[in-house]
Amino acid sequence: MIGAELLSPASLTVGWLIYVPVLVWAALRAPWVELFSDSRRQHLLFGTVFALFMLWLVRRDFETGVSYHFIGMTAVTLLLDWPLAIVGGLVAQLGLVLLGRQDLAALGVNGALLILLPVLVTEGCAILVERAQPRNPFVYIFCSGFFAAALSALLCLLAALGLLWFDGRFAMPEWLEDFVGYLWLIIFPEAFINGMVVSALVVFCPEWLETFNRTRYLSAPWKDDDKP
Repeated sequence: MIGAELLSPASLTVGWLIYVPVLVWAALRAPWVELFSDSRRQHLLFGTVFALFMLWLVRRDFETGVSYHFIGMTAVTLLLDWPLAIVGGLVAQLGLVLLGRQDLAALGVNGALLILLPVLVTEGCAILVERAQPRNPFVYIFCSGFFAAALSALLCLLAALGLLWFDGRFAMPEWLEDFVGYLWLIIFPEAFINGMVVSALVVFCPEWLETFNRTRYLSAPWKDDDKP
């Protein structure tokens, strides 16, 4: 998460121009009718937003204005699908703003980096997996869970560093070339947390996952006598 003081007015404006239209699009595509008519979905949405909010509160704030926390949007996207994942991420962001843990001016930039980018990566991986139509649920868990979360963390980190470097308001450390060795300390925990959540949901509550094809993954395998 990046503080507003580290970003130029142009970057803050571009962040809002990217974030707001996607928010409107997600709100239009969200299944509001099904949500209001199904109490299970409502409880699932509220619980997911609360868990995401608590996850983002557990973070390390640096004096430079940069904060580090786990993203968690991969599991949220697979759980709610991308429209509600984006809307839920916004609600969690607003909670941080109300507590003074995030700058309102940087809401657009942080939303684009920590919500839109992970949702885009996760949705892309989920679409590719669905096109391949595997019958082994491990493919879904690894590709849509572990791998998507790791790739999201990597791209978010590189995009944030690139933005800070472009604005020139953040003093990059002299040991930046050694930073590559620390990437695993960021990527692996993110992949592990999201992957474990997705694994638990696939095993115990597969009906909660909007992107999980229960008919294909959990159907009994054909025997030779059953084949037409």
